[in-house]
Amino acid sequence: MTDDSETRIIVKLNQKINELAVAIEKMKLAEYVELLNRPWRLLYINFMAGLARGLGTAVGFTILGAVVLIILERLLVWNLPVLGGFIAEIIKIVQTEIMR
Repeated sequence: MTDDSETRIIVKLNQKINELAVAIEKMKLAEYVELLNRPWRLLYINFMAGLARGLGTAVGFTILGAVVLIILERLLVWNLPVLGGFIAEIIKIVQTEIMR
């Protein structure tokens, strides 16, 4: 091989290495490997994520339940014959549970 072809090969290899380095940096591989080397930190991060997810779920269901109850109370005001008694029973049950 001549020096010119070797130089071109080295330049192409350097370009590929740089592209690979950028791709690895985009994947955040170093941070992932660091987490794998520190299992207690990984457990802590997953615990906090689970805690936040659980709290978000609880708050979401509470808001959704409150909205449903408000809608049911408004339907009760319209005094629909079929739904009125059913909705009244549900509201009584919920209100007695709240008073406990």
